[in-house]
Amino acid sequence: NALIIAEQRSFHLLRGSGIFPTLAKILKGNPPCAVRAAHVLSEIAKNEEMKTPCIEADLVPTLIPLLESTDQEMLLHAGRAIGRICYDNRGLQEELVRVGVIPSLVRILTDYAESEPLVHVALLALYNLADLDSAKEALSMTKVAEQLVEQLRRAESHERLEMVFEVLQALAENDALKVQLVDAGVPEVLSEILLRLQGSSQAEDTCIVKAASDLIVSLLLGGKKGNITGQVHKESTSRSLFSRGVAISVDGNCLRMFQLGVIHQLLDVLEKHVRSGDTSVQQAALSALQSLAVPVVSKVQMLEEGVAERIEALLWSESPPVQFKLLGTLRMLADGQADAAEILGQDPLLLNRLVQWCSVSDHSGICGEANRLLASILHHNRSQEVVKAIQAAQGVKHLISMTTSEHAAMQNEALNALAIASAIDLGICLLKELICARSSLVQSLHKLLRDDNTSPEVKYNSMGLLCRLLNSVNKASCSQFENNWLMSANKHDNFVPAKAFPLAKPSNTT
Repeated sequence: NALIIAEQRSFHLLRGSGIFPTLAKILKGNPPCAVRAAHVLSEIAKNEEMKTPCIEADLVPTLIPLLESTDQEMLLHAGRAIGRICYDNRGLQEELVRVGVIPSLVRILTDYAESEPLVHVALLALYNLADLDSAKEALSMTKVAEQLVEQLRRAESHERLEMVFEVLQALAENDALKVQLVDAGVPEVLSEILLRLQGSSQAEDTCIVKAASDLIVSLLLGGKKGNITGQVHKESTSRSLFSRGVAISVDGNCLRMFQLGVIHQLLDVLEKHVRSGDTSVQQAALSALQSLAVPVVSKVQMLEEGVAERIEALLWSESPPVQFKLLGTLRMLADGQADAAEILGQDPLLLNRLVQWCSVSDHSGICGEANRLLASILHHNRSQEVVKAIQAAQGVKHLISMTTSEHAAMQNEALNALAIASAIDLGICLLKELICARSSLVQSLHKLLRDDNTSPEVKYNSMGLLCRLLNSVNKASCSQFENNWLMSANKHDNFVPAKAFPLAKPSNTT
């Protein structure tokens, strides 16, 4: 307490002494003493209470020109003072960017790459500014990517690596900077780091491996990482990103990662940490693999490398985040790939585990993702055996329930999967399950068609499923289905029989 009281008294005396205007005058007009003045100011600014008088005395605008100095000691103290005064002050940080501090920071990284203290000051400043859109725009006009790659290669401490990764992670959210980072060789350095650290069990190395995996995700897809419930929205955003033809070539980046051997390094890291039980690294590695699996060309290569089989070791993980990432990665691999869907769809352990997860009530994200993977396997396969295996695992009832999801994307996935299943010559087994009186499918489809809030696409797919079912069964089964449908809908005046709808594509207006 006595020390705190003494410090507060010292701060009060400093504020009343007029030292801040004096320091400003020295910085402006007394070059021989300016370095010492900057040093004093950097020490004073360590204290939160001293930031306000520094700002009131306009010391920040006075310090900024000193960043153009060739005196390394001046650069060190001026940089520290600016960083401490402006820390956690968005208004001042925006002003720093506006008056041109970004080129000065990049110049320090370029000209003094071997000076540990100066590099630390510049990286710390970039870390604090990198979240600003204005800073990202300014950085895209510089060669910061090349300098950050150089610092990644030179970094000897975990602290330095972590700081560079933090800056890269923030910059990778910008499309122009993302291209520059890839062109500057960030994937190559990430590959080297993963290869060097994949066998280590040290906690510090584990953190670096996780950071490298997270950065791979950002370089491939970009955007901030979402949570479990936001996955559907994230995917639609990613697809929109690709369809708009953003400058970055995601396919090219994925191929580059493959050529560098990143896929094998991630799998080795994943298997090692499955044994050690480190779930944070498991999540990061799975996220990277999921991002690599987005382009079609990558799916093919990953399947040939046996990725699906290798990551199934996580099926019995008790960590919900790992379970969620695993499901998302497998679904991305199966998307549009009949071979992958057939492999996954005939794995009884996987199907039984999926059905278990489809019933999880305390983790809605896992339940939804398990249903989506089940639907994807059924949708993309063309094998009778897969449909029979899913039916044997009692997965059909979960797909029927999925048609009532609050998300239109999930409704469509379930409807498409059921329609494809009904179109494959299975015998009567699956169809009986779909049309039996106890099934809720009739009621679900009826509700979707009557609800004004149902999207046109969902209504179209609902009618498509009805037509496929009606065309797939024999006459007796067809009559049974129609009777069930009509009985459930008879009490509604506006009901239109399903067979009145033609199986045609919706118009552009819908």
